[in-house]
Amino acid sequence: MDFSSDTSAPAHPAIVNGLLEANHGAAPSYGADRWSSDAREALRDVFETDLEVWMTSSGTAANALGLSCLCPSTSLILCHEEAHIERDERGAPEFFTGGGRLSLLPGAHGRIGEATLEARLRLNRPEFVHETPAAVLSISNLTECGTLYRPHEVRALADLAHKAGLRVHLDGARFANALVTADCTPADLTWRAGVDVMSFGAGKNGATGCEAILLFGEARSLKGDLLTRAKRSGHMPPKMRFFAGQMLAYLRDGLWLDLARRANVSALSLSGALLEIPGAELAHSVDGNEVFVRLPHAAVDCLSAAGARFYPWPDGAFRFVCSWATRPDEIEAVRAIASALREAD
Repeated sequence: MDFSSDTSAPAHPAIVNGLLEANHGAAPSYGADRWSSDAREALRDVFETDLEVWMTSSGTAANALGLSCLCPSTSLILCHEEAHIERDERGAPEFFTGGGRLSLLPGAHGRIGEATLEARLRLNRPEFVHETPAAVLSISNLTECGTLYRPHEVRALADLAHKAGLRVHLDGARFANALVTADCTPADLTWRAGVDVMSFGAGKNGATGCEAILLFGEARSLKGDLLTRAKRSGHMPPKMRFFAGQMLAYLRDGLWLDLARRANVSALSLSGALLEIPGAELAHSVDGNEVFVRLPHAAVDCLSAAGARFYPWPDGAFRFVCSWATRPDEIEAVRAIASALREAD
């Protein structure tokens, strides 16, 4: 019963095969190989637009590199106070930008509200030398609370940001999970809604470790700067073809969406099992593959004693994460514990 993280899951066999497919003979280095070229074309097809791509091994690298191209060292990145770039990346955005800071915004269930952003942007005075101006809005989809921004919500925030002269970054570590719930196209949830740069995650959804930085629209002009920063920071892998081989397998025949859909279905089933525990209640809606639930201490003890792995969350809830590899018997084991707790109640 491992619900600790989707990064704990094994790589999907098709993606392992993608690595093997790229492991034939010699190939040019640093992304000049045919697999990298094919991966770029595949991403352009998926997102229905011309775009620039750079692949990295981790979401932290993708976020920090992407943000460093958007935020000068003398500026701010606006983000939710629970965003991954704030809570879990050990100052990587600040480090990669060379001094750019995060400015944190509140919002229920991990989402930044339109009114909250509007109020914060009214305080932004780039011409006032004593104040650090905002240059970027960063949102996460899914959010750190496992909740979803739908296309019109992304568009509303992006419009406000662009009007104020900010660019928009999207942390898409669990973008596939968000997309299958939103039931729209990748384009509708990203560049058509106003996203300039995104981190497109595969590592949490079946890859061995592969994320892509995507530059949309006018942000494509940042590709040279991105490559310079990638090289200087040690994120220019010589054998890029092995990242590209994963990405090609991930996108082929919609595998990435099938895996996300499987994880989301498991999360809904798991949430039902957890809610059978007396006193259990959801902390946030289940919009993807994560379940945040408040549990009585006795239930936490019983689940832990039975071998279930999950995380306590700062707000007092507990996070359970499903993946493409979550098994039905793991969820049934939780349901059995819930049944025993009900009988003992």
